[in-house]
Formats: sequence, structure tokens, C-alpha cells
Amino acid sequence: MSEQISFIHAADLHLDSPFKGLADVPDVILQEIRESTFVALDRLVNTAIEKKVDFILLVGDLFDNEKQSLKAQVRLKRAFEELKRNHISVYLSYGNHDYIQGNSYPVTYPDNVFIFPKEKVGQFTYKKNEKATATIYGFSYENRSVTEKKIMEYVITDDTVPFHIGMLHGSVHTNTEHDVYAPFQLSDFMEQDFNYWALGHIHQREVLKDNPLVVYPGNTQGRHRKETGEKGCYHVVLTEGRSELDFIPLQAVQFQRVELDISECQEIHQVETKIQAALQTSVNKLYDLILVSTNTRLKKWKSEKLFEDIIDLVNETIVYQQAWGYVFRYSFQYPCSSPNRNLYGEEHFIGELSRHIKEDSIQPLLKELYQQRQARKYITRLSEEEEQSIKAEAEELLLHELLKE
Repeated sequence: MSEQISFIHAADLHLDSPFKGLADVPDVILQEIRESTFVALDRLVNTAIEKKVDFILLVGDLFDNEKQSLKAQVRLKRAFEELKRNHISVYLSYGNHDYIQGNSYPVTYPDNVFIFPKEKVGQFTYKKNEKATATIYGFSYENRSVTEKKIMEYVITDDTVPFHIGMLHGSVHTNTEHDVYAPFQLSDFMEQDFNYWALGHIHQREVLKDNPLVVYPGNTQGRHRKETGEKGCYHVVLTEGRSELDFIPLQAVQFQRVELDISECQEIHQVETKIQAALQTSVNKLYDLILVSTNTRLKKWKSEKLFEDIIDLVNETIVYQQAWGYVFRYSFQYPCSSPNRNLYGEEHFIGELSRHIKEDSIQPLLKELYQQRQARKYITRLSEEEEQSIKAEAEELLLHELLKE
């Protein structure tokens, strides 16, 4: 009979996350949102017990460094104790958000929890039926940033053990969307004969390679509008020569971007009806709503501030449903509707205004805000896409007001 192991691979729990950008969410759902990372943790534990896994891998960023709390550590300890009662081991490493030197850990975890204590790659051996069945390799961040190519330190020390699993909190060296830590190339995973690479740090789940499996599970609960869709963990079953991978959603609240064309709406009340129909859901959702129209009525309704009332009416309905919804952000798009583009290259005020909007960055204007310690807890730096969106909206507003006559 061939050897087999079963485990859960999760990462980036970010327990007790502050949930930036949700200051205006009503109290009726705010507590659910704040509790959602813990609900995802409870679901992870229940999944592990239901699947009767051998162990769980937690690959970094269990906490938010800036918002770490005793509550988060106690809740995690209780989860580990429940896993111990069900004879499930846990192997964990700390990442760039919960690095060892930046945090104190006053809570002692039960003895079914094995923590990689150093930045040097170490290993633990999992025994099944008193036989060495899997060697798990990994490291923890001692400081916020790890720039070395840690993957070169992963070396199989005993090839008589059937399975070898690497835990690595890091990213592809060419990644441009996130800070690059513990960089690697995909070809690096072929250097050693590992059966599975359990990654963390990137919050979007992705299978980078199939043989061997190199996997990001994503985070267990989305925390802002960029982290859309289902969030959770992978259930992995390894047998000699074969592997099975199954994604399991864990999130309590789901972020969703909805783009809605309202060009055909003749009256503002029709917009409300169309939005209501588009936001029916069977799970708790926070909506980032983009209203699109080629009709000039959209700009007129917007200038008259009618959408504030429309969104309030929509939210009053969907927030009290069994599976609630809430539009926490809304914006507008006007395809091919920008006025008088032929004026932009001219030597007059409109042309000069347009050139400044296109060429100047708004980042210097936000420098003092980002330097405020309290502000940094609740805001993230604007991406290039977000900056361009803000500039486009400002340009549309200015030109509409200047040229509406």
C-alpha cells in the first residue's frame, strides 16, 4: 500500500485586520466585518477536522503587525487547542507582517504546534503511525524584510522520507504588484525533489506549477476592495506519484466589483431598480459598484447629487437581507464621452488644464498624509490604476462644469 498524507495549506490570515476604507459601513454589519477573519479561522479548523487531515500549514502573516492584538493570539491559541483535541498538528511560519522582532508573543501554543523559529531554513518531521512520513521545511521572518533568495537553502536531508514539503513566504522576483520578499524564479522549484511547495504572501490564489505543485492559497478573508472573490485554503492529498488539490472557501464576507451599464435608464428611479436586481446574493458581500453610461443623463444626475440618495435606498434594502449586501463604494465611467478632446492640444486654459492633469502626479500631495502614523493604519498607497482613475474622474468633473454651457 502506497504512503499518503492529507493536509490543509493556508496563509495570510491577517487576524484582527483593521479593514481599511470601510469607515462609513453601518454598525449593523461592521461587527460582522471585523469578526470575519476569526470566522474564517474557525471555518479552517472545522474543515481540517471534517477532512481528518494529518496537519495544517500556515505560511506567514497570521497577524497584522500594525494591529496585532492579544485577542488575535488567544483566538488562535483556542483554534490550535481544538485541533490538538482532534490529533491534528500545525506547522507555522511568521512573515513580513508578523515578523519575530517586531512583535511579542505572550501566548504559549499547545504542543501540536511547530513554529519555525529562525530566518535560517529549518525542518520538522511528521510521523504517521510512528513512521517518518513527511519532512516540512521553512523559515520565519526575523525582521520585516527578507531580500535574500531563501529558496536555495531548501535541501532534502533524508530521501528515505516519502514526502518533502517546502513552506515559503515570498514572491516571484519579477512581481510588480507587491513588495518582493524572499524572491524566487519558477525554475528554482526544480532544483530539489520536493512534492509540494506551500507559498504565502500573495493574496490572490494561484497554482504556479503543477509538477511539483507550487501553490499560493491566497488569504483566508478579503480585507479591501482589491481582494475580491472567494478566499480560503487548499486541501491537499499526496500519494506517491500523485497529488490532489481542492480549494475550499472560508470567507465570512466577500468583496465584489460590479460594473453596471445604465445607459438605457430614462429616469433616475430606474437606476435604483437596475442596481437592486444586479446585487442579489446568497452570501454576505461588500460591493464596489461602477456605473457605466454613454448617455449624458448620468452626468446630469451626478451633478445634481441624486446618486447619494439612490445608493442609500439600495443599501437600506439589501443590508437587512439574510445574506446581506452593502455598496461601500461607487464610481462612474463614461465611455467615449469626454467633451471636446480636440481642445486638449490647444494653447488655452482647457488645453493647459488637461496637460497638467495628465502629466502631474497626485502622490506628492499625499506625502504628509502617508507620514502620519495614525493615518497609515487606515489607508494604503494608491496604485497606478487608482491614481489614473482619480485623475480621470477629476478631469471629467472639471471639464463638465467648465463646458456645460
